[in-house]
Amino acid sequence: MRNLLIIIFASVSFVASAETFTLQQCIDTAIANNIALLKQQNNYATASIQYKQSLANISPNLSAGASNMWSFGRSTASDNITYSNTSAMTTSFNLNASLVLFDGLAMKFAIDQARASMLSSEASIQAAELQLQLNISSMYLQVLLNKQILLAAQEQADDTQRVLHKDSLLLQANRLAEGEIYAVIAQLGNEQLQIVQAHNDVQLSLLNLAQAMNIDPQDFDIQDIPLDQLQEGAALPSRDDVLVLALSQRPEIRAQQYAIEAQEALLKQQKAAYSPTLSANAGMGTSYFAALSNGATNDAFGKQLGDNLQGTVGLTLSIPIYNKMQTPYAVKRQQINLDNARLSLEQQKQDIRKEVEQAYYNALNALTEAQAAEQALTNATVALDYLQKKFEAGRASSYEYTTAKTTFAKAQLTLLRSQYNYLFRLRILHYYAGTQW
Repeated sequence: MRNLLIIIFASVSFVASAETFTLQQCIDTAIANNIALLKQQNNYATASIQYKQSLANISPNLSAGASNMWSFGRSTASDNITYSNTSAMTTSFNLNASLVLFDGLAMKFAIDQARASMLSSEASIQAAELQLQLNISSMYLQVLLNKQILLAAQEQADDTQRVLHKDSLLLQANRLAEGEIYAVIAQLGNEQLQIVQAHNDVQLSLLNLAQAMNIDPQDFDIQDIPLDQLQEGAALPSRDDVLVLALSQRPEIRAQQYAIEAQEALLKQQKAAYSPTLSANAGMGTSYFAALSNGATNDAFGKQLGDNLQGTVGLTLSIPIYNKMQTPYAVKRQQINLDNARLSLEQQKQDIRKEVEQAYYNALNALTEAQAAEQALTNATVALDYLQKKFEAGRASSYEYTTAKTTFAKAQLTLLRSQYNYLFRLRILHYYAGTQW
């Protein structure tokens, strides 16, 4: 057991010498390495491209074309009666443009829908980041708690080791019954086992945190934060204040609100299909013809292009009359989609309200438990101090003193757990409120 403890203490010292991460560094690393979050960022990039495309759709279409053709063999002559063997080449150029002047505002609604979808995707990323921050913070607090438990276990074992040394001297001087020292030895063995278990808990919690950050857990450690520093500003906020902030600022709510806006714009876009579409069209073109037969004369290339230049300008009106009821049914389906989006928002608000109420009462219970545990530790400390004085004066046995020490250790452990549990519950409340603590 002694050799095992030496290995544990050596490993703790080695970890202490490794590079440590602050809480913010852990959060930043987790955000940078989280695959699910990276995929959401790609979804946002896609939505952003779609929005830019919807803006570009209102610009005119412009296209250019060119062709070159050769003809060979017999064809009618200019008198359309006789035939002759001829070879010719025809080259043509054209430029065309079109612009939608009116489409029932369908393109405008498409822009609104793409913008709302992009903002909804952005809010979803923010929600995922906040959830990841909460998870990393919780794991960070768990590591801090396990380290405090390990430290307390080491202090208890050190104190028991001193008691055992004193009893050994008394036993050698025939001033202590041999049976009493066995109780201290058993107590020390139990505390050494607790050290091993606490050390394993520290390593496991560090592993969980490193895996959540998607980094190599080898030589990984975190920066210690004193408990009193964590407790600064750790007052329990009002439930109603948290609820108001959660319903007004949570990115999940904003994401769903933007989703509703997207569905509303899509409904208007579907209704725009009832409207006629008016488009303007313009084009120009020219051509060059060259007879390839022997002795044929052809006008110059530039002259022909200038002489053959022609242009067109026109308007096109398309009036929908009947399309197999596709538009009416599309509108009805979209109305249902919009209604479902609104119901999803109400469901999300109800879920957040329930979660906030549960989180508040969990934090309140954790606070009262911490206060009760603090009083229990105070009582255990008074009892231990009293028995320690009696033990040092030789008026209390080692068994009585170790029993008081065990009670003190349990009270100390209970207080540590309750304090960190309250901090965790409080962080959840601030997570819902969207506030920093």
